[in-house]
This record gives sequence, C-alpha cells and structure tokens, in this order.
Amino acid sequence: MNEELRRAELAESLREVRERVDRACRAAGREPGEVELLAVTKTFPASDVALLADLGLTEFAENREQEARGKVAEFAELRPSAEARWHMVGQLQRNKARSVARWADVVESVDSERLVEALRRAAANALDAGDRTHPLDVLVQVSLDESEGRGGCRPDEVAALADMITLTGDLRLRGVMAVAPLGGDPDVAFDTLSKISERLRGDHPEAVEVSAGMSGDLESAVAHGSTRVRVGTALLGGRRLTSP
Repeated sequence: MNEELRRAELAESLREVRERVDRACRAAGREPGEVELLAVTKTFPASDVALLADLGLTEFAENREQEARGKVAEFAELRPSAEARWHMVGQLQRNKARSVARWADVVESVDSERLVEALRRAAANALDAGDRTHPLDVLVQVSLDESEGRGGCRPDEVAALADMITLTGDLRLRGVMAVAPLGGDPDVAFDTLSKISERLRGDHPEAVEVSAGMSGDLESAVAHGSTRVRVGTALLGGRRLTSP
C-alpha cells in the first residue's frame, strides 16, 4: 500500500480508537488521560510502527521475541530520534529472556518464578553489558480462566511472584496484566482482575498498572480500572505479515 494511503488509514483508525477510549472513560467517570493506548504491532511491518510514531504513539507491543527483535532494530533505523517503548505481551520462554532483556522496556507476561529468575539474570547481564540503562519493568500476568495455553499464573500465585520480583534490583514490579477468557463475560473477568490489583497494591503500592482490554472488550476493561488497553486489530486492521 502507498505510504500516504496507509498513513491516512492508520490516522483514521487511531482517531476512532481514541474516541472509544475517551467514551469509555467518560462512561466510567474517569479522565481519558488515565488510560494508555498500547499499539499491538505483531505481524505488522516496522514501517507501520514508524507511521504510528509519526501520529504520536510511543508505546508498542509484540508477542513473539523473534519477530520483535528484528522489528525493533528496523524501527530504530527508520525513526532514529523517535520516542518509543517496547512491551513484550506474549508468552515468553525462559531461553528467550536474554534477548528480550536487550530490546524490551516492559515484559507484561511474567507468570512463573522460573521466568522471574531468568529475566532477573538477563536484565542484570544487559545492564552490565550496557545493552540497557534501567531495570526491566514487569507485570504479573494473571490467568482468569485457568487456560494453560494462554499463559498467566493463578490468582493465588500473584502475591508470591510479586514478592520475588521486588527482591531483585534488576526488575521493577509495575502491576498486573490479563486477557479476558474466550467466550466468557469480560465484565466478570475484569472485575476479578481489579480486585487482584487492589490487593497487590496493598502490599506493593508501586504496582499501579492494570493492562487489560483489547479491540473487542476495551470498554469493559476501562470500566473496571484498566490503565492500559492493548489494541491491534482495531488500530492496524487484519494481519499483514506471516509471523516467523
């Protein structure tokens, strides 16, 4: 697609998504600025990320390490002076932690003690090597439907993982993340996540982030306190690339 046509397409989609978020915030009695828009750019080219950056977005998410690694590097070449923060939102294998720690600002899919330890080591090594300049921000992913294939720890495991994260100097606990169950009621799911987040903040006041809500259910997530919605399809359209 012609670059200018794609820019116009993305600009219109971005306008529509922002209007949805604003309406959802007003309906919930919240300020629109309380909810961050995270563009999920998986399967889309770095050129689209560059156009979104031109349109003012700064937060981008990937869910496969191999695809993300190359895209982050290509984006840096396309827009060397652009402000961008990269989030890992997909399930993460421990053997990918070293690579992720080099490019990710945030890992939202932390769901096991073994992954915490792998990321701690990886972040420490990256800091020592000069590959990153600050600790790695992390969110605990919570499973709201006990579906093993979608990642996430059980709600009763959140506290222990949070405690483990905060004992390290190389990771920073920021909050929780979850995906609404397939076919379930998102209001019920996000209400549960809100209660989990509230309990977590009681022990860890810094863990204020709630990453919840996607293209199909962001209104429900905002109503239940989400501070970050992860939007792919509504923003970028149908899948464009074949994932590696």
